[in-house]
Amino acid sequence: MGNDLGSLLGGLLGGGEGGKGGSLLGALLTSLGGAGTHGAGSNPLGALLDTLKEGGLGEKTDSWVGKGANQEVSGPEVAQALPYQALDHVAQQAGVTPEEAADALAQALPQAVDKLTPAGEVPEGSLEDIIRQQS
Repeated sequence: MGNDLGSLLGGLLGGGEGGKGGSLLGALLTSLGGAGTHGAGSNPLGALLDTLKEGGLGEKTDSWVGKGANQEVSGPEVAQALPYQALDHVAQQAGVTPEEAADALAQALPQAVDKLTPAGEVPEGSLEDIIRQQS
């Protein structure tokens, strides 16, 4: 499922670096969504946003979901906000260091979350359905 999700996210973000970030983001969402710690059910986007908010990025994640300008985030901020095990798992899957994974995620997250939340809130349904609706 992670590869399909990564492909969908890569398509949503465009090719090149966006595609790489999409693959990493897909793996991260699958990893966090599988944990089920945030009661997000079949929508790991909610779990990811909860995790980032708990990690101190609430104002930035709110800007991505909201209709205003997206605040940028740095790789170190992403790395600090995510559980190390999740970031390490994603990096291993992609064959990059955790730092490189965090940097790619920092580039992909604002745009991906913004595109996945066009109404200014996290939509209901599976992430695959949400992505297909936006593509």
